[in-house]
Amino acid sequence: MVDEAELLAEIHRLRVQVPQVTGALAASVDGLVLAHDTPGVEAEGVAALTAAALGVALRLSDATGQGGFRELLVRGEGGYVATYAAGESAVLTLLAGDRVNVGRLHLEGRRAGARIGELVVAAAPAAAPPKEPARARSRARTRTAGSGLPLRAPHTPTDTA
Repeated sequence: MVDEAELLAEIHRLRVQVPQVTGALAASVDGLVLAHDTPGVEAEGVAALTAAALGVALRLSDATGQGGFRELLVRGEGGYVATYAAGESAVLTLLAGDRVNVGRLHLEGRRAGARIGELVVAAAPAAAPPKEPARARSRARTRTAGSGLPLRAPHTPTDTA
């Protein structure tokens, strides 16, 4: 189990470094909230939407040959939503005002994402991965996350005929 206090400490450190960040959450890639500091925003809903956006981002990155997912930035009229890879199985989503220094947001978001990825990996039980048939392994598509760990893109069969 991931230590929520350690994740929150990393989120709070980031919010001190970038004061225009108005909210932050760490979530699993399937949309489960691991830790959050999102005043006035429903964390579970944002985590679910982040998981959906991550699926689209993985497919878009794969379809355009841009490599593995690292980050996603959405700019709205009132500010930004930025999502960063946090290892193989988690993401960090940040909410920021419209006057944020986007370069600083990226710098600190990438760093915090890498640290959160380390915390999630350290908390994972040390179990042997399940054996896959050789055929399934050869078809698996893997992508590199911001921390250098793979994020798996969903396998989409294509018609080659």
